[in-house]
Amino acid sequence: MSNQSKFRPPVPFFLTIAGNIGVGKTTLTTQISEYFGWQAIYEQVIDNPYLEDFYADMKRWSFNLQVYFLSRRFNDQRASVKRTVSCVQDRSIYEDVEIFAYILQKQGYMDQRDYRNYRELFYIMTRYLRKPDLILYLRASTWTLITRIRKRGREFEKNISLDYLHELNQAYERWIALIQKEIKVLIVDADELEYEKNPRVLLPVYEDIIKYASTT
Repeated sequence: MSNQSKFRPPVPFFLTIAGNIGVGKTTLTTQISEYFGWQAIYEQVIDNPYLEDFYADMKRWSFNLQVYFLSRRFNDQRASVKRTVSCVQDRSIYEDVEIFAYILQKQGYMDQRDYRNYRELFYIMTRYLRKPDLILYLRASTWTLITRIRKRGREFEKNISLDYLHELNQAYERWIALIQKEIKVLIVDADELEYEKNPRVLLPVYEDIIKYASTT
């Protein structure tokens, strides 16, 4: 398999990789970026000043963490308007409000006042953003997610529960059903594709991306 495609979209293409914790978004972002020669926009996780505190005390730090992610992703997505090259983004700003903040308030980790304030801020900010041309949704079972999370061995993720991942998965399915009325969505079964070990399995995914990018 060629390490890079010669395909270049007629106009700069904006692809977002969406999916639950541990599903493989960062790996796929890197592989798509390298294959097409697109700019990669990564989610800030390792250097996030709130993440470790959040997993230790979710109720205390949920609002702080969500505002941090919101501000960083707003800046990343706003910058996409000025880019003259195609780009691929590791997680979208929409997931912050429709998945993570939604579940945090549902489980009682974010109170209703903070949640309303957060959503209001989100809707104001997203008025100024360019929407992705395509969302690639990596779908995986809870067992696949917990296995991959344990395999990568991040200390701050060791307390993530199956119940939490399951509720996030349900929220993702709810969100995808709604967002595909506004933005094109490509769903990829991450349970079946071991693309970290065998990049060739991504060839059909690349072909689908090319089809979407050719008609934007």
